[in-house]
Amino acid sequence: MIVSHEWLKQFVPHTHSAQEIGELLSRHCVTLDNIEALGAHLSSFVVAQVLEAGRHPNSDHLWVTKVDDGSGTLLDVVCGAPNVVAGNKYPFARTGTVMPGGLKIEKRKIRGETSNGMLCSARELGLGDEHSGILTLETLAAPGTPILDVLPIGDARLDLDVLPNRPDLLSHVGIGREISALTGVPLRETSADITAPAYNVAALRGETTVQGSHAAVTIADVHSCPRYVAVVIKGVRVGPSPEWLRQRLDGIGARSISNVVDATNYVLHGLGQPVHAFDLAKLSGAAIVVRPTRDGETIVTLDGTARTLAAGTTCICDGSAPVALAGVMGGLHSEVTDGTTDILLEVAVFDTRFVRAVRKATGLNTDASYRYERGIDAGNTQQVARFAAALITQVAGGEVVEVLDVGNAPAARAPVTLRPLRLAKLLGMAVPTAEIVRRLTSLGCTVSPVGEDLAVQAPAWRHDLLLEVDLIEEVARLVGFDALPDELRPFRPGNAPDHPLHLASRRVRDVLVGAGLAEARPMPFTAMGNEQSPRVRNPLAEDEPFLRASVLDTLARRAEYNLSRMQGNLRLFEIGHVFTPRADRLPLEEMCVGALLMGARRPAHFTEPHPPTFDVWDAKELGELIARAAFPGRVVMLAGGEAPVLFTIAVDGLGVVGTVESVALDKPVWASEAVGVEITLGEISSQDLAAPRHHAHAPAERESGATRAVRVVPLPTTPAAEIDMALLVPDHTPAASVEALLRSAGGELLEHVQLFDEFRGSGIPAGMRSLAWRLTWRHPERTLRDKEVDGRRARLLEVLDKELGIRPRAS
Repeated sequence: MIVSHEWLKQFVPHTHSAQEIGELLSRHCVTLDNIEALGAHLSSFVVAQVLEAGRHPNSDHLWVTKVDDGSGTLLDVVCGAPNVVAGNKYPFARTGTVMPGGLKIEKRKIRGETSNGMLCSARELGLGDEHSGILTLETLAAPGTPILDVLPIGDARLDLDVLPNRPDLLSHVGIGREISALTGVPLRETSADITAPAYNVAALRGETTVQGSHAAVTIADVHSCPRYVAVVIKGVRVGPSPEWLRQRLDGIGARSISNVVDATNYVLHGLGQPVHAFDLAKLSGAAIVVRPTRDGETIVTLDGTARTLAAGTTCICDGSAPVALAGVMGGLHSEVTDGTTDILLEVAVFDTRFVRAVRKATGLNTDASYRYERGIDAGNTQQVARFAAALITQVAGGEVVEVLDVGNAPAARAPVTLRPLRLAKLLGMAVPTAEIVRRLTSLGCTVSPVGEDLAVQAPAWRHDLLLEVDLIEEVARLVGFDALPDELRPFRPGNAPDHPLHLASRRVRDVLVGAGLAEARPMPFTAMGNEQSPRVRNPLAEDEPFLRASVLDTLARRAEYNLSRMQGNLRLFEIGHVFTPRADRLPLEEMCVGALLMGARRPAHFTEPHPPTFDVWDAKELGELIARAAFPGRVVMLAGGEAPVLFTIAVDGLGVVGTVESVALDKPVWASEAVGVEITLGEISSQDLAAPRHHAHAPAERESGATRAVRVVPLPTTPAAEIDMALLVPDHTPAASVEALLRSAGGELLEHVQLFDEFRGSGIPAGMRSLAWRLTWRHPERTLRDKEVDGRRARLLEVLDKELGIRPRAS
């Protein structure tokens, strides 16, 4: 999101620099990626005053002037502009200044007279096309004042990384709200740029349709478009935008098109609400109909592309054909042109999922669709329409003659309860209730006390404030994360134990880091592969499409990367996954640790300029160290192997778990040999480290075993039907047998079976017990009817009686 610093001041008239605002937002709100200073190329230009001006003695079109540039010495400057007047102030380029076009101003003689600098025109400064005369400055600034302090061109663009959960920050007023909350400077809901009064025309309202004197609006698909406001403005004069409006758009890197279109873009980037202007004369029947398209309908969008629309796609249509892709882009045949005099201004609310579907179907990504897909302030439609219409009449003239408001504003969300005691526990510090209220109120929330708690009503533009923890996070970031305590405090440990592989890898990592090795964390992919190597169907990189079979393969590539940069002293290790193919099954996935050593064993010292290099015995010692850390309490044994395996590593009771081997590298002649260690910690699917699989290079056969595949299904969208069944079960009949029969006879819609109660005592016959199960059925596409659930229950009771002689408990 690109925002203009000067534009932000129209909503929050603060006095902070762009750098200060960027750092403030980055600490409390949104990450600042970059600041680009505009007009920086004019930083060396100053205000100068012409004290004397006379004709050049050797020219009939040049002037010789005396210029005060604030340096304390009057300068002789030759000027060719006809509008130079003694007493006026102008932009001045001193000797040595480099012009925007690259020309360096130097002291020189012109027709025999010395010129020390240059008085500049707007074109020479890159501020316009005017070149007939120098730019007169209407300012009280003293000579020598930087030109950027006088002209409104010293803007800065702030590049903010707005996350998807904060669509309210996709506008200048949204960023302005945050600045206001953080600085205490009051927020202007309307930009100071908009000076025209809002219209006072009463809106014609309707649920689905409104017929006015100048236009008509109908919503045939209220799910895609719950609200549509149309403002009819007559008598506009389409032409160039005023300078201030062009500067606002230039401040965010947007180009000026015309005063009406620029006004709609101002509302989009300023208020965060996409709006669109139609030429009213080009709308058939002066009508707007929001409806699904019919077979064969087409539209030519503003980019000049003819598009055939799939039947059922909701579009903005006139009385006969589509005129805009709702929420995405307008149509070419209804656009505002120089000949437009009457417009229909659209301010609408479109469903996020619907806009996303249209955008993906057409391949169009626009500023409007970007905001609609993330969510706009649906409760501010009528107010935005007033601001937008006022801005259009301000820059293009005209008069608002009719307002049509179809649909309804969204219902207010229920308030969220915030407990100050809960906030104190989560943040590790107590925040006074008055401070909590002040912070949340500054964001636009309505806060009411409810006993010791607070009922917080989030504003319509904050879609992300749904839970108590969301409100606590808001208080935390406004107070400042750096203000929260960072000391260690007592806590209650969780009940779930750490996975054995995690514990083993942590022990190994601590040992290797303590031995001076550096950890590498590459992806488990490799370019090396054969017909048996598992290949990824959609690899992250086409040059590494295979799942690796050894950690040392990846470490070897890291070593080659270092060697190509003249780094030959390497101590690397990685704890990661390796894969082995298996017929008709998923590859076997194991967690392994690998370590690679090469180069000097220790740093050079004046007592030992050339320390010895790592050899196989260092790798052997390291292998023993890793194995003892991975499998504590077990005996570790090493035996000689066959090249390239130098030693095999075995653990008592587990067999061979790893190897020490020489590592083949593509290395320069000056580099020493590399040795490596690789040890298998265990299978990823295994819950027990007591039986790790053998290493890929070990001579032992791999143990067979099935890998459980995880089945992923969509979350259910239909309601479940639950019933409880209390059954009299003989003591000699296991509950597992009953549950197995329930599952087999319950049908494909039976989703869950849970035994939740056992009872023995009064009312239960001798030799029997009462067991109660809760059964859950769910249909993937519709709600189950009561008759269907009752039928399944009766069927289960019949099967239980027939197969196991089990009947329901009567009371």
